[in-house]
Amino acid sequence: MPKLTIDGREIEVDPGLTILQACEQIGIEIPRFCYHERLSIAGNCRMCLVALERSPKPVASCAMPVADGMVVHTNTPAVHKMRKGVMEFLLINHPLDCPICDQGGECDLQDQAMGYGLDHSRYKENKRAVEDKRMGPLIKTIMTRCIHCTRCVRFTTEVAGITDMGMLGRGEHAEITSYLEKAVDSELSGNVIDLCPVGALTSKPYAFVARSWELKKTESIDVMDAVGSNIRVDTRGAEVLRVLPRLNDEINEEWISDKTRFACDGLKRQRLDMPYVRKDGKLQPATWPQAFAAIRERIGGLAGAKIAAIAGDQADCEAMVALKALMTGLGSTNIDCRQDGAKLGRGFRAGYIFNSGIAGIENADALLIVGSNPRWEAAVLNARILKRSLMGPFPIGLIGEVKDLSYSYQHLGTDPAALKKLLSGRSDFAKVLKAAQRPMLIIGQGALTRPDGAAVLSLAREVAEKFGIHVPAKSWNGFNVLHTAAARVGGLDLGFLPGDGGRDVAGILEGAGNGEIEAVYLLGADEIDISRLGKAFVIYQGHHGDKGAHRADVILPGAAYTEKNATYVNTEGRVQQTRLAAFPPGDAREDWTIIRALSDVLGKSIACHDLGSVRGMLVEANANFMRPEETMQATWGAFGTEGELSDVPFHSPIDNFYMTDPISRNSETMAECTQAFVAPKQGKTGTHG
Repeated sequence: MPKLTIDGREIEVDPGLTILQACEQIGIEIPRFCYHERLSIAGNCRMCLVALERSPKPVASCAMPVADGMVVHTNTPAVHKMRKGVMEFLLINHPLDCPICDQGGECDLQDQAMGYGLDHSRYKENKRAVEDKRMGPLIKTIMTRCIHCTRCVRFTTEVAGITDMGMLGRGEHAEITSYLEKAVDSELSGNVIDLCPVGALTSKPYAFVARSWELKKTESIDVMDAVGSNIRVDTRGAEVLRVLPRLNDEINEEWISDKTRFACDGLKRQRLDMPYVRKDGKLQPATWPQAFAAIRERIGGLAGAKIAAIAGDQADCEAMVALKALMTGLGSTNIDCRQDGAKLGRGFRAGYIFNSGIAGIENADALLIVGSNPRWEAAVLNARILKRSLMGPFPIGLIGEVKDLSYSYQHLGTDPAALKKLLSGRSDFAKVLKAAQRPMLIIGQGALTRPDGAAVLSLAREVAEKFGIHVPAKSWNGFNVLHTAAARVGGLDLGFLPGDGGRDVAGILEGAGNGEIEAVYLLGADEIDISRLGKAFVIYQGHHGDKGAHRADVILPGAAYTEKNATYVNTEGRVQQTRLAAFPPGDAREDWTIIRALSDVLGKSIACHDLGSVRGMLVEANANFMRPEETMQATWGAFGTEGELSDVPFHSPIDNFYMTDPISRNSETMAECTQAFVAPKQGKTGTHG
């Protein structure tokens, strides 16, 4: 290990580190603009200059590897003079518009200028102006502010996996641009806003809305998909103004998807803020006692077999465990959390979670994707696959739809027959899996929501066992189920599934259509075929006036994920919690409290009176809830069911990344993204659908 001296301190560091990284290890902060720990080294800005003994010139510490015997000076008058000179050059063409810049208060250039900026300028010529570029509905550009750090270019290439951005020209004529002024077509494009160290790239929906010091900042998690990205929710009063990523190396690193970041404007549109009861065919505003009385009147005397409940994709665990307890009290076993009909939940937990963990993707040396489009189903997780592919040889095979996943792969087929061929060893990719030390399989909902989903799951398990995807001796389990719903793993952990003789979603809809099910409780369930509910009495509890609310006979207004302290379990089985960032609007309430109050009215009281006691019910239902923020090794065993396999091709359940839930469907920003990115690919014009 090389030994070097930094500012008189002799240290020993790992080989391959740069001087900048070595300085950070001992607490010396080096100013920088272009350097970012998750991107390749560019050495553009020169702000990180340090003096190196026996070197005739200053060196860029971000690009200089450490060597044995180096003597580095980071805090001498000469070094300060160098950095002030660099700062003077950076500010030559920079416009003095800090008072109207959205980056104000959060700007790296402002911060560094305080330490290294001069109080005068020797530059008397006219400033250069650069025309703003069109980068789509999400990114606002003021390119005269750009200092050409190329963070955005490196991010789009290395993390997002697209080549839409680059730098044209040289010297004073250099410009960062999206080629042909094309909108940046990536599900992760908003991250360049966080990366930009100046105000050149800012959030278009958030432009001129608020200053950072006006906002209340709440740490939470995302529920737009099943990844469980760690986020920070910024609010002013009762309104969520923006969502930013929070660092978590195990899950999302420091990236979030555009839907996570920009769909928050949907939280203030089409909200349910009071109970409603249907009278004479029309929904009428009501009080909570009136809504509960209407429910008691209709279901109070019903047999349990005639009552059913379906939990939606964003239902929190507290609400599901309370609703399950209520349905048990009513004598009903007709409950299900799988709106899409996924054939999951029976058997061992290893059969429905992402066993390797999201970070475990970096340890794999081969990957088989079955029935999934991870770029749309889990954009941040897809970036981790791209990251692994850039680290070295990483063969990827895909069985399913041919899509641009942002990395190269071998297409093996479109239906279960390709999986059977692989199992038999007749596929070339079988040799790849056999030779791999840590092979991985990702199976998506496009393979599991089909009528033969249980048989496909069983076949995937056989593949995992045959090719060493699950090897207990090596403590390696690369069998991974990729979910699309934030509530799904939590619902499966809680056993929110049909009991003995109970009906699943398909059975509930069939029973409602033929009159065998007379009452259906929809806990934020909007993704089912509402038209099949027939004449059933429908109770809808949710936060938006979406499909379920339009069909409901009684509406109970609940809270969105930013408005409650709630528990979710992500696709890898990690228990996480949201935090209340803003209060629900009007008379809306946290979901478990609504169910608790209703249980009293129905005479089936649930034994919970505060959040702590509800979370005690979670632990009683499943010990995994005792360990938030941790992933535990799941026991391997039998799951899936052998049966007939269809020859119908696999199809991803997500046709529009930007609109997958009530919040994003009510977002104007997501509607603009649909118009800009999805509609042209589907050959549609003039529609947001």
